[in-house]
Amino acid sequence: MRSCGVGREAAAACHRRLVEALRWPMAKSPASPTAVVALLGFLFFGLFCSLRLIDFNPAVETPMRQTILMANRTINSDIDPHEPAMIPTKPRRSIEYVLNCSDGNVSQSCPTYYPTESELDPNALPPRTCPDYFRWIYEDLKPWSDTGITREMVERARKTANFRLVVVDGRAYVEWYEKSFQTRDAFTLWGIAQLLRKYPGKVPDLELMFDCVDWPVIVSRDYPERNATAPPLFRYCGDDRTLDIVFPDWSFWGWPEINIKPWESLLEELKDGNRRTRWMDRKPYAYWKGNPAVADTRMDLLKCNVSDSHDWDARIYGQDWIGESQHGYNQSNLANQCSHRYKIYIEGSAWSVSEKYILACDSVTLFVKPRYYDFFSRGLMPVYHYWPVRDDDKCRSIKFAVQWGNRHKQKAQEIGRAASKFIQEDLKMDLVYDYMLHLLTEYSKLLKFKPQIPEDATELCSETMACPADGMEKKFMMESMGKNPSDTSPCALPPPYDKITLATLKRRKANSIWQVEKWEKVYWDARSKADAVS
Repeated sequence: MRSCGVGREAAAACHRRLVEALRWPMAKSPASPTAVVALLGFLFFGLFCSLRLIDFNPAVETPMRQTILMANRTINSDIDPHEPAMIPTKPRRSIEYVLNCSDGNVSQSCPTYYPTESELDPNALPPRTCPDYFRWIYEDLKPWSDTGITREMVERARKTANFRLVVVDGRAYVEWYEKSFQTRDAFTLWGIAQLLRKYPGKVPDLELMFDCVDWPVIVSRDYPERNATAPPLFRYCGDDRTLDIVFPDWSFWGWPEINIKPWESLLEELKDGNRRTRWMDRKPYAYWKGNPAVADTRMDLLKCNVSDSHDWDARIYGQDWIGESQHGYNQSNLANQCSHRYKIYIEGSAWSVSEKYILACDSVTLFVKPRYYDFFSRGLMPVYHYWPVRDDDKCRSIKFAVQWGNRHKQKAQEIGRAASKFIQEDLKMDLVYDYMLHLLTEYSKLLKFKPQIPEDATELCSETMACPADGMEKKFMMESMGKNPSDTSPCALPPPYDKITLATLKRRKANSIWQVEKWEKVYWDARSKADAVS
């Protein structure tokens, strides 16, 4: 049988042939199987002709035709003939860590089924560049950039170390030497265990010594030559006279002895605390609360408190941690301490954990001249992130800072906001882990020996630490435990400072501090003249 043509007349002719064909088999033998087959064939033929009529008659605009055309347009609009066809990607596995603390696995062994490499999200954006303070990683490791680090150097760092950390094939091991004060060592190691969970397979093989005491001990003058063999020792802070390698402190995962929560949750509480009271509605004084007994400089700060004879615009409160623990820490909630326009940061026996909590408060941080730095504080700029305060004339310096801020409210608020933005954006927990990863990676590149697992070392993982823990220690570990491996890459480490850039940065900081001290001197000279006249 001939096929139908295209157009109205051709379709009509096709219809007439169909009717005549249908009459012929039915009239000849209604019950014949051949007739039935012929009938089905002619019905299919008629359907084909009808569709041809609908599809090719431009004058007929039926709902079916509209649907077909719209579908064709939709499909064709998504196809670029110049690009290869999209191949569906393999679905990514959703991995969630589960802490196995069953009766048979309390502190005995680490799981072997955890992922050994990171599975990245193919649709994730390229990693952001790390904050500028990451560049200090190179400066902290510079003493060994030419010589590398030998096993003999590492062994000499054992003198004051609390533990040795070894990472081999993505698994961590610890060799204990001396128990630290409180749970500093435990929560430092807990943080490293979470780093391994966050970035499986990314922490390279390494071996290092860690000292959990506050003050640095590797004095640079003992190693005057550039190729001298200073022992590499990790700790929480450093200063310009020492070579200790600075690492994030234990409190990022919680400080159970004084009820300071892990950083990730506490940072959200501090953000909420900021919203409760507008800067303009806060008390127009400088506030400090802490333990003054740990350092002479803090005892000296007590003299700046309001008294019958002087009001230095400071409100100073001693913190009794023993009493607080007996009363449920009701008076030490850090999120409730964003109530003053100005907050004082002052070091203790060395650097103080309180630094990040104070900077996060939107209040102007009055930074009593520090000697020590932690891993992020070198990224802060005076008069932009904080207001510098003299350490040898604290009371007058604090008084001037408060008076200046209350006269320049807009600028003061900008300083407070810049600091809290730095803490909220550049010190969030993901970046703390990224700093740890980049520091350990750069350190491992300097090793001139193959790390080995000590015979008496204990494997480190969440199970061996959290399962036997109890009380606040277990609570904070569970709260800060990594739930999933990261599906994105860490931030991209920026290049090291060149000599000119680093010198310019240091000069800029020094000039800003000098300018504030100059303003302060002018202020007090004018006050002295006014008092002499009166």
